[in-house]
Amino acid sequence: MQIFKLLLTLLLLNFLSCSAQEKVNHLANESSPYLLQHKYNPVDWYPWGEEALAKAKKENKMMIISIGYAACHWCHVMEHESFEDSLVAQVMNENFVCIKIDREERPDIDDVYMTACHLASGKSCGWPLNAFALPDGRPFWAGTYFPKKSWLEIMEYFIKDYEKKPEQLEEYAEGLTNNIQTNGTLTSFLTSDKNFTRENLDVVADNFLSNIDFKKGGRKSPPKFPMPNNYEFLMSYHQLSGNQKALDATTVTLDNMAWGGIYDHMGGGFARYSTDGNWKVPHFEKMMYDNGQLVSLYADAYKLTKNPLYKQVVEETLEWVKNDMTSEEGGFYSSLDADSEGVEGKYYIWTKEEIQEILGDKMKARIFGDYYEVIPGGNWEHSNILYRKQTKEKVAKKHNITITELEKILEDGKSKIMEARSKRIPPGLDDKVLTAWNALMLKGYVDAYNALGNDNYLETAIKNANFITTKMQVDGARLNRNYKNNKSVINAFLDDYALTIQAFIALYQTTFDEQWLYKADELTKYTMEHFFDEKSKMFHYTSDLDPALIARKMELGDNVIPGSNSTMAEVLHLLGLYLYNKEYTELAAQMMHNMAETITLNPQPNFYSNWCKLYLDLVNPPYEVVVIGPDAAAKRKELLKHYTPHAIFLGGENEGTLELLKSKLQDGETMIYVCQNKVCKLPVIDVDKALGLIGK
Repeated sequence: MQIFKLLLTLLLLNFLSCSAQEKVNHLANESSPYLLQHKYNPVDWYPWGEEALAKAKKENKMMIISIGYAACHWCHVMEHESFEDSLVAQVMNENFVCIKIDREERPDIDDVYMTACHLASGKSCGWPLNAFALPDGRPFWAGTYFPKKSWLEIMEYFIKDYEKKPEQLEEYAEGLTNNIQTNGTLTSFLTSDKNFTRENLDVVADNFLSNIDFKKGGRKSPPKFPMPNNYEFLMSYHQLSGNQKALDATTVTLDNMAWGGIYDHMGGGFARYSTDGNWKVPHFEKMMYDNGQLVSLYADAYKLTKNPLYKQVVEETLEWVKNDMTSEEGGFYSSLDADSEGVEGKYYIWTKEEIQEILGDKMKARIFGDYYEVIPGGNWEHSNILYRKQTKEKVAKKHNITITELEKILEDGKSKIMEARSKRIPPGLDDKVLTAWNALMLKGYVDAYNALGNDNYLETAIKNANFITTKMQVDGARLNRNYKNNKSVINAFLDDYALTIQAFIALYQTTFDEQWLYKADELTKYTMEHFFDEKSKMFHYTSDLDPALIARKMELGDNVIPGSNSTMAEVLHLLGLYLYNKEYTELAAQMMHNMAETITLNPQPNFYSNWCKLYLDLVNPPYEVVVIGPDAAAKRKELLKHYTPHAIFLGGENEGTLELLKSKLQDGETMIYVCQNKVCKLPVIDVDKALGLIGK
């Protein structure tokens, strides 16, 4: 009888334990992998929405607005330390309405409360982002990661203040909100028609170059982020000016990133950033937005330099995207986590003994290890990050083998390492699809096709473009931000539109299929209707269809991803040229006038790199290259293998509908017209002659 009672008690305890474990909060029906990671937390998390906001007002409770993303290492740490703790959860649930936000799905909310963090702390902020707000959503303080003890102390501090000194928190919230509303908003703009000058462009470039580490690449101080658009500007400036330092700044950066631990030498693709100044130790998460832009950058750099390393990086990165980051429908997933089995980088690092055992041959393992800087005891935290410091020639000479023999050893070793890695527990995949990030990788595939001529790349790009138009585009020209499990619920933001327009223009140039140009124009007209601010001649980040936040902001600078206003100005300029739309070109010029003083007088114009590219195009109007006739596709493909940043391409087998194509078709001939400001030189048949006319 006693045994029976004991078994019954154990079964009951097990049932209660399982029931508690299976209890879910209000995130259970979300699609974001980041939000779903928190659905079993004892914290009663709500997604951002009317239910949570109404609850806070009704119960007169402060809000904790906690923001992160699936690949965020310190987000996981804080979850394990605090949000999975029942005592911490009790304090949070009793005194706050707790809201969890995926910053990648809701960058608008993230921007508001990240600005609050910068203003409240006066220093850099990151993720997880934890904001404390009044019941109406106005923040009075915000910070980042906190250990459990500190988190409890912070909450207790504000609980007491809210009870005893609510007027003080109200004062903080009012001041912080006023500053948020004015931060990142253009309050004045230029109306003059002052020309953009080459002299100012040279000053911008000199300031740009003064911030470059010419030994290791990137900015001078760690951590180092790739910042692809910086080098797109510098390459374009080099092509215009002949400035060798601009090219050197680009190649030293691309070389060192491709050799560094930030690059996955076995599986392809780049991690988000390097924690050190040598690109050796990455923060291991891999983001789609970085890799889409880096594919474009390395493809363009390959066109310019023909460096085989750049070709290899493009091919390996796209192989990773194809194998690990692409849905059957053609959408690109968002990211891979930094952690596996709760350890940052564990999936990617190796001991010397592991490599020797996997490769099986001591001599080959020694050569492989020399090439990738593998040492006994490890080159980082008792393991080895695979990275390079030596050329193939140096390693081959050291081991008295040929380059061909070395490459065979490296290729065989890579195959065996990848087989062993496939048996490890992989990092978590954030398999939501984001429109803006898909557009960046779509353009990456287009640029890779142009540089390398691989037809599979163009097929993938077109499949993704069709995915965007069929799955992300709804209600006419309106886009949604996110997609997962055939579900898409968040209205898109300005970057979703601007980057998709940019990708569709690139797809038109590569195919001469006019549908992509007109789809780009359709999306542009939609942004004019729902995002444009008539007073400042700039664009809000959020649509006028969205419920209002405490601030409606404008994205004026450029960051790791080019800013949405600079991208809109860029695509307006391009579409204006293609479609003979003077309204578009004049608006692009006005937007540039609004920002010109900011970038020309700024000692760090790299935070406005995409604006710098547009400034360059306005100083030096691009060539309009018409390729028309029965062999247009082949000649277009040959032209686009070359680095021609100061030219746009249009044409086809017939004259189509574009104004600049009219009266240019000649029976039986494929002609190339090089024009500028709609004035064309005499047509040529030979591609090399056409390249000569555009200064290539």
